[in-house]
Amino acid sequence: MKKLIIKLTYFIILILSIQSIYAQTDRYGQFSCFSILVGKNATIDGSTILAHNEDDYGKLLVDWYKVPRLIYDTKEEIILKKGGQIEQVNKTYSFIWLEMPGMEFSDSYMNEWDVTITSNECSSKETEGELINGGIGYYLRRIMVERAKSAKEAIKIAGEIIDSIGYLYSGRSYCIADPDQAWIMSVVKGKHWVAQRIPDDHVAIIPNYYTIEEINLIDTVNFLGAADIVDYATQKGWYDPESGKEFNFRMAYGSPASLNSMGNIARKWHALNLLSEKQYDFSDEFPFSFKPQNRLEIQDIMLVLQDHYEGTQFEMHPDYNAGNPHENVITRICSASNQYGFIAQLRDWLPTDIGSVLWIAPRRPCIQPFIPWYCGINSIPDKYSRGDYTEALKQHFTPIENIYGQSKSHAFWVFVNYTEEIDKNYGDLIEKVRSKKTAFEKEVFEKQDAFEEKVLAVYKKNPKKAKKMLTNYTSKLAIKALSLSKLNN
Repeated sequence: MKKLIIKLTYFIILILSIQSIYAQTDRYGQFSCFSILVGKNATIDGSTILAHNEDDYGKLLVDWYKVPRLIYDTKEEIILKKGGQIEQVNKTYSFIWLEMPGMEFSDSYMNEWDVTITSNECSSKETEGELINGGIGYYLRRIMVERAKSAKEAIKIAGEIIDSIGYLYSGRSYCIADPDQAWIMSVVKGKHWVAQRIPDDHVAIIPNYYTIEEINLIDTVNFLGAADIVDYATQKGWYDPESGKEFNFRMAYGSPASLNSMGNIARKWHALNLLSEKQYDFSDEFPFSFKPQNRLEIQDIMLVLQDHYEGTQFEMHPDYNAGNPHENVITRICSASNQYGFIAQLRDWLPTDIGSVLWIAPRRPCIQPFIPWYCGINSIPDKYSRGDYTEALKQHFTPIENIYGQSKSHAFWVFVNYTEEIDKNYGDLIEKVRSKKTAFEKEVFEKQDAFEEKVLAVYKKNPKKAKKMLTNYTSKLAIKALSLSKLNN
């Protein structure tokens, strides 16, 4: 008993001290999204990888949609949320859409040209910022995915829009990848932005703060940005050219609260040490990107997305709260607020329909298996979406009263209820749950090469039939994953 009291006392003191630091430095703790970008020469199979955990709080829903190419009338306008208008193009590209109804910045996309887009909140110092007719926010990534054939083209499209009407939110980093390149585009409220390419043999980790540092806009192979990005920071007093220091976008524009956030620092630090050939101390300065210890594969990234700081000083001790790692003041990579996690595997040696795959873990990556959703699928299983994509495109911001009641047969609630039941007794249940998850993923990976070879052979003669095979295969696995999300299975 005495030993238990000592352990409890030590634990309480530790938590209180961390909470004190956290309260002072993490006013933006509610933002917990996390992303990884991996260049094509840093992976075993030569694919580019974009991985992301989407974190949002409250009673929320995730819908899956496959949106086809759409044709619009000449001079039709996109009506932005704040009232501004952008001229619509005549034809938009097809895409897979992870939609969170009503949310401003939570959707993720993969289009028919492999262009994959997601984002992380990154608060800036900017409180003013020039906006025309309210500027743009939510629609920026949708316009990119509807119009771009490459990651770099997507950035140029977004940059032109921001230069024209401005970005309405404090700050954000968009992660954009295709099979050839991976980029981070960091935007600031108003008309300021910068983008940097990830070196092909490097990995980049993005929590909820800016990671782009020194920039060179003359080098348009690796950088793009607003022409006055340095001059504006100088005018605002965020950068002093006379200091003798190189301009650093992250330090000039980043909110001190986000840069000093314990949750941001801890997540980047731990992911770095899981993947990098160099090990870092918590207080070190972290690089924009780095070479991995070994070339990476999809399974390596899955392990990062489901991580809770195991083996570090931030790990939840198993003696407390049934060992539930999601209940902690330091935000985890796999956190209580995860709504979904995905890994985009982008391969240029296969047709896009087969070569680009969104491996999606509904709700929480430490509990749910990653399901492969091929870019070439024609449709989504009924239980994974509410009705037709056309209504979702129109009604995204229409308030939903009783979101659970109106969609209680939705697959997402099965995943939500499953994770909530496990969290009540995580320590006793997670071994069995993890065993089911691992077995599912292992079986999928073991069959992937043979399945894709079979589909490719059909695709060369009959693409329509091959896409039906992809649709049936993905749907079968999605339904199987749903059936596994029950404690009695």
